[in-house]
Amino acid sequence: MALSFCGNDSVTAYNVDKGVLNNGCFVDALNLVPHVFLLFITFPILFIGWGSQSSKVQIHHNTWLHFPGHSFRWILTFILLFVLVCEIAEGMVSDRKMNTRHPHLFMPATMGFIAATTSIVYYHNIETSNFPKLLLALFIYWVLAFITTFIKLVNYSNHGVTMFQLRFCITLMSVFLYGSLMAVEINVILFRKYVFFNNPKKVKPPEDLQDLGVRFLQPFVNLLSKATYWWMNTLIISAHKRPIDLKAIGKLPIATRALTNYMLLKEAYEEQKKNEGVPEGRHLSVWRSMYRAYGRPILLSSTFRYLADLLGFAGPLCVYKIVDHLTKTAKLNDTFNGTINTTEGVDAAVYQADQVKFLDVYFLSSKEFLENAYVLAVLLFLALILQRTFLQASYYVAIETGINLRGALLAMIYNKILCLSTSNMSMGEMTLGQINNLVAIETNQLMWFLFLCPNLWAMPVQIIMGVILLYYMLGISALIGASVIALLAPLQYFVATKLADAQKSTLDYSTERLKNTNEILKGIKLLKLYAWEHIFCNNVEKTRMQELTSLKSFALYTSLSMFMNAAIPIAAVLVTFVAYTHFNTPNLSSAVAFASLSLFNILVTPLFLLSTVVRFTVKALVSEQKLNEFLTSDEISSEGFRGGETSLNVETCKKHSGVHTKALHRRHALKGNLEGYEQPLKRYIRSRETEDVLVKITNGYFSWGSGVVNLSDISIRIPTGQLTMIVGQVGCGKSSLLLATLGEMLKVSGHVHWSKEPENEMSQETSWSAHEIEPVLESSGRIQHSVAYSAQKPWLLNTTVEENITFGSPFMKQRYKAVIDACSLQPDVDLLPFGDQTEIGERGINLSGGQRQRISVARALYQETTTVFLDDPFSALDIHLSDHLMQEGILKFLREDKRTIALVTHKLQYLTHADWIIAMKDGSIIREGTLKDFQLHDVELYEQWKSLMNRQDQEFEKETEGESQTILERKTLRRAMYSREAKGQMDDEDEEEDEEDDEDNMSTVMRLRTKMPWRAFWRYLTSGGFLLLFLLISSKLLKHSVMVAIDIWLAKWTSVHMTPTSSNNNAVMDKADQNYYKVWYSLLCSVGIILCLITSLTVEWMGLTAARNLHRNLLNKIILAPVRFFDLTPLGQILNRFSADTNIIDQHIPPTLESLTRSTFLCLSAIGVLSYVTPIFLVALLPFGVAFYFIQKYFRVASKDLQELDDSTQLPLLCHFSETAEGLTTIRAFRHESRFKQRMLELTDANNITYLFLSAANRWLEVRTDYLGAYIVLTAALASIMFSSYYNLSSGLIGFGLTYALTVCNYLNWVVRNLADLEVQMGAVKKVNSFLNIESENYEGTMDPSQVPEDWPQQGEIKIRDLCVRYDSSLKPVLKHVKADITPGQKVGICGRTGSGKSSLSLAFFRMVDIFEGKIVIDGIDISKLPLHTLRSRLSIILQDPVLFSGSIRFNLDPECKCTDDRLWEALEIAQLKNMVKSLPGGLNAMVTEGGENFSVGQRQLFSLARAFVRKSSILIMDEATASIDMATESILQKVVMTAFADRTVVTIAHRVHTILTADLVIVMKRGNILEYDKPESLLAHEGGMFASFVKADIPLAFLAYCEHNTHLHSPSEIWCLDFILHFSSDTRHIRGKVNAMADDLSRRNIDTLHTTTAIDFTTMACAICTESCYAHFCHLGDILICSHAKTGLPVGRRPFLSLTSLRRWLPSWIFGFHLSVLW
Repeated sequence: MALSFCGNDSVTAYNVDKGVLNNGCFVDALNLVPHVFLLFITFPILFIGWGSQSSKVQIHHNTWLHFPGHSFRWILTFILLFVLVCEIAEGMVSDRKMNTRHPHLFMPATMGFIAATTSIVYYHNIETSNFPKLLLALFIYWVLAFITTFIKLVNYSNHGVTMFQLRFCITLMSVFLYGSLMAVEINVILFRKYVFFNNPKKVKPPEDLQDLGVRFLQPFVNLLSKATYWWMNTLIISAHKRPIDLKAIGKLPIATRALTNYMLLKEAYEEQKKNEGVPEGRHLSVWRSMYRAYGRPILLSSTFRYLADLLGFAGPLCVYKIVDHLTKTAKLNDTFNGTINTTEGVDAAVYQADQVKFLDVYFLSSKEFLENAYVLAVLLFLALILQRTFLQASYYVAIETGINLRGALLAMIYNKILCLSTSNMSMGEMTLGQINNLVAIETNQLMWFLFLCPNLWAMPVQIIMGVILLYYMLGISALIGASVIALLAPLQYFVATKLADAQKSTLDYSTERLKNTNEILKGIKLLKLYAWEHIFCNNVEKTRMQELTSLKSFALYTSLSMFMNAAIPIAAVLVTFVAYTHFNTPNLSSAVAFASLSLFNILVTPLFLLSTVVRFTVKALVSEQKLNEFLTSDEISSEGFRGGETSLNVETCKKHSGVHTKALHRRHALKGNLEGYEQPLKRYIRSRETEDVLVKITNGYFSWGSGVVNLSDISIRIPTGQLTMIVGQVGCGKSSLLLATLGEMLKVSGHVHWSKEPENEMSQETSWSAHEIEPVLESSGRIQHSVAYSAQKPWLLNTTVEENITFGSPFMKQRYKAVIDACSLQPDVDLLPFGDQTEIGERGINLSGGQRQRISVARALYQETTTVFLDDPFSALDIHLSDHLMQEGILKFLREDKRTIALVTHKLQYLTHADWIIAMKDGSIIREGTLKDFQLHDVELYEQWKSLMNRQDQEFEKETEGESQTILERKTLRRAMYSREAKGQMDDEDEEEDEEDDEDNMSTVMRLRTKMPWRAFWRYLTSGGFLLLFLLISSKLLKHSVMVAIDIWLAKWTSVHMTPTSSNNNAVMDKADQNYYKVWYSLLCSVGIILCLITSLTVEWMGLTAARNLHRNLLNKIILAPVRFFDLTPLGQILNRFSADTNIIDQHIPPTLESLTRSTFLCLSAIGVLSYVTPIFLVALLPFGVAFYFIQKYFRVASKDLQELDDSTQLPLLCHFSETAEGLTTIRAFRHESRFKQRMLELTDANNITYLFLSAANRWLEVRTDYLGAYIVLTAALASIMFSSYYNLSSGLIGFGLTYALTVCNYLNWVVRNLADLEVQMGAVKKVNSFLNIESENYEGTMDPSQVPEDWPQQGEIKIRDLCVRYDSSLKPVLKHVKADITPGQKVGICGRTGSGKSSLSLAFFRMVDIFEGKIVIDGIDISKLPLHTLRSRLSIILQDPVLFSGSIRFNLDPECKCTDDRLWEALEIAQLKNMVKSLPGGLNAMVTEGGENFSVGQRQLFSLARAFVRKSSILIMDEATASIDMATESILQKVVMTAFADRTVVTIAHRVHTILTADLVIVMKRGNILEYDKPESLLAHEGGMFASFVKADIPLAFLAYCEHNTHLHSPSEIWCLDFILHFSSDTRHIRGKVNAMADDLSRRNIDTLHTTTAIDFTTMACAICTESCYAHFCHLGDILICSHAKTGLPVGRRPFLSLTSLRRWLPSWIFGFHLSVLW
């Protein structure tokens, strides 16, 4: 039959005799006119205008704007498209019921669909190009469409068509929609004043879009792009080419920035206070403020969630209707004996009697329309699309609101921190840990509460709706099944609670394990040298076992949770169906069975999520309470902060009454309003009495809180432009006085006057926008009366050295260099790998206390302030640096610049430089004035100062080791830098090679970025054991096979009853069959439940085993690694493997792996089932597979980058909060609150933007996978409908397939999400695996330990033969062919410059380095043949840096527990620690804190000495053991070595040469070779030798060290050493006094006990420096010497003649001749 537009059913189809409008076909044709018109007008503009300019297709978003009614237009257009789809479907179904085809029934709707789609595309392009004149075409289209559809509606009404006909309803809806769109267009015309107006209104895009840095476009794109996250395509695709960084994601829009949200929350806070009349000092509930600020977006999210949940029930209902329809179709086919083979034919046969015709065409009713299977399939598809779109929109809005709340809370907390009273921090009322918890935990809890908030009221509705529908289908049995789920929900909550407790317990054990591991890593060198690594490794393993026990509980409860999630739906369905067949006479149909199965799957999720939501709600309540407690804590006093007696409001961002909330969305309005937020500061007028005084305090009483007055009766003044020193004993309140002056203390009474602020001066910067306001400076560029403050405890930022010094001020090279020189920082800066651009602090290089102190002082010096407060800046500095800082920094740099200086110090020798002195005692002022005032009016105090000054001058003379301390600090820094530089150079070389390779082959880079870490994944799986891996795979396969079998059996069960029964016998058989199917169904369900438990346990158990094995292997590898590995690898990197990476392996990978395998198997099962039910589905699977592959490929790369970016932006934010809390007084003193606030806002926004992009990326994925799932459902439904009769499919199989198709929607996105998460988490395994490949030390030797004598080494004889040593096989030798012999009991000193190889030689004794040639023989045994443990356990060593471990003193001395208490007390007595240890509670069992911090450095070194004595080894190595201790401790250590170790071989690596002057043998090394090798006196005879030059350079230190602790001369060796020292001394002014005193002592000593050479050498020494006192005793000494020879007959040894050699150069000839006569 020929196709015609109006059909060929009637001859009157084209007849218009009754009027044109009475012909329905003509009216339908008339409706084509508007659509054709629009397409004719817009296509040239779209494809010729915009389309031809390919460069303008992607118009930049800075021209975007939304016309009025933008969102309303999009919503109306979407509804219109849906109505047109319904009209098309109605027309096609009606057309099928006609004898001939009638295209006019659906063709106008089809053209209307195309035109509506074109209209929205056309409108979008007009908006993005901001060219509203072209909207005229749309206006005309809406008018024409409205007219034609209205004519059509009137025509239907005139011919008796009513609301019962679907086409009438569709037409009515179309009229309304076209009319609404026409009204929207008219509104735009009126608002923009174009077309009919002479002066069109120009509208600019939003502020955010004009800022090219804003890349987060979700708030600005059109509705379709918002719903599908289409705007994210650019970022996600670009991530495949290059990694995403902060530059790529840009800035946050204004409305989502932390500042905007802070002000929004603050406004709600203040409004609540105003409305409820709460007193000023009381803070209100954060909950109400949250509701006021974020109630609307939460309501919007909840609305989306409601719509999504309601649409979610469309799936089961459509499945029910489709299966029911196909069942009826099958019955009709059987009834008609196969004469009707299509569903359309069946429909025609069924509804032939009910046909309704108007205008010679068929009109469908709504019931007929909704009973069509194809219509149901399409409606199911559309319902799924809408449901998933609304669900993702709900998620996004909730997450965005939660992020906004978190930003606001962080800003509120930070603002409160800056206002906190100093006493809160100092008195422990508010600790740094509490603040960190607020920032890192409590704000996140509230954020997560908002994420889950819509579930609180959406889930109950979902549960109620599900139960109602189940009851409608199954009756009372549905309530029985639902009760199973409801009864088990509390059990799920109980398991979740236990899971949280187990996680907390695990965290405690993990913290303890990390503490032990950290101690091992810090003391790894000592542990290896003492062969104690296995002891400490066992301690870690012991703690790890406790942690694993807790992890087992965690794994068990996790398994139970996963088991219940999987098993409870099975149990509920089983109970329901069994009850249904028991109580109901009708058989269980396929439609009811599989529809109710889908409903149970929907019902289980909210019931289980409800417990999680309740748990998060409880946590949020606790967090809100903690936050309120913090917000109500005491704040700093508003009085006296450089402001006289008027109060200063330190509360920031006060809301101005005239500011509207809408202004927050525009930057200019925001800036202006923020300036108005400030309370104007009152100006202070300088009184005459304070004309030349910067600060004056009168009758001041100050307190740190708790009602205790810490400073009393304070009346002082600090003169302007002068140096004021504040002195007093320790603890008298000097630092408190400075802080009281700065306003940090609570003023109980009195007055604090700061001199007048200039009228143009910026007041205290308390505004958030103060960084946008240029401060008004004086002509000199210096802010009047601004304060630079250096605290006693140095506070540094986690940033570069330069930024720590400039501290926000502009960089001025000349000034910067002058400050660096004044603080003696240049040598330290030169040691850093990147100079002053090196990061220091927690995230950078750790500096010593003195270096940190000097940087802190440099910061104060660099600032261009009129006032500088220095709180004991010399405390951590040695005497030389202190003197340099005083002269160059304070007196020259500051004082000459006429700056006011307030200096707290204990260095009284600097009082002579003070212009004004304030003396304090016990929190009060003794006196203030000049030094002369004190001399005249307080003689006693002045004399006390004078004696202390003399004592400090003497300390200056003897404290020359302070210079060595500075050198030591720099040496330590150099060592730290050396290994890192070497490592960095190697890494840089590798990176350069990689970059070259990457440039050659870019595709390789992309392949690596998209490639899954399969090797790490396999390593993880095999670490769990092959048995568990096999059990996991087999149980998973078996479980999902059983699950499929359960549903297949259900399909067979529900289909078998469709066969008609004809007799009672058959009915009885049906009952028997029913029981048969019921039993087997119950059996399969039981097996499935058991397998659910097995799989969940297997996954967790395998994860636990893998975690245990990986940690054990990692710990063993690290413990057994060579010491060079620790030199090259930063401690933080190693510790990170044991902390963050181990935590991921322990707790995160197993649930991710389980979720991935479950969702993957479910999707594969669904695809397999659909392919089995309808093989034609495989054709549709190809485009699905291609789309899914590219979606997951692009998403994984982008998600990984965004997760890493989120982690990297979170750490600086947390560090900023902690460092702000630590440096609160410094920040407030500098008045840098606004700068730090701005920095906090930047860091918060940076973290929030990454989190928002990550959330948007997740939504991007889920929308696409959900749409793919809907596509699967549509194709499965259409295939089932079309081929049900061809394949003779049972209704049970069709329901089975459709139910599985619905699961794809739920789990497809989880496959990709879990795959991306697992890829990121496998990075932890990859990092751990990289450490497992490091080469271990060779602990095995060629000799069996049993062959080594138990007392070896007994003698202590060492023979070094042609020794060559290197640190690595790839490096050059550090020792080259070294040969030496050390006899038993000999004391050997080894010296040399840095890098000469002396420490390498000491390490060679322990085989800590690679001995690749030569050998070391100890007591006849080559040490290379010994097992390492045996070798190292038989030698002793004392290292430069003393190491103590947390535990008891007994444990630190004897970790192996081999010695008795007597032995330990003996060792402590030798080390002169016995009395100190006895005084401790517990004695030997007294606890040592981590790192031995409860002991001084000297005491720690003495403990190391005692530890070495306990070992009783005949060989002791001292590796620069005295380098980091004071002279007194060094003297003790040297004496102990000479006495307690007199019979042992001692090898000393010398840091200070004077420590080895009394050695039996000295070895001087240079560049890995032995340069000098002899007794010290022989080496000193060679004055041009290196050893002699070392001694000459060390003369002042050597002599003063000796004189400080030796007032008598004891031995000839001591004398000739002093002789040589004085021989080479070029400056003897500091040591003459000591020589005179020793000469007096010598003359008084008994002649019988005086050795001859002593007198001779001392005479030589005295004459050498030509002191009058020594020469006065010279003649008397001659008589003494002659008498001595006469009595003892002792010959004159060789040492006097050595003295004569040196004497000849210094003494006049007559003195030298007299000296010779005396000798003879």
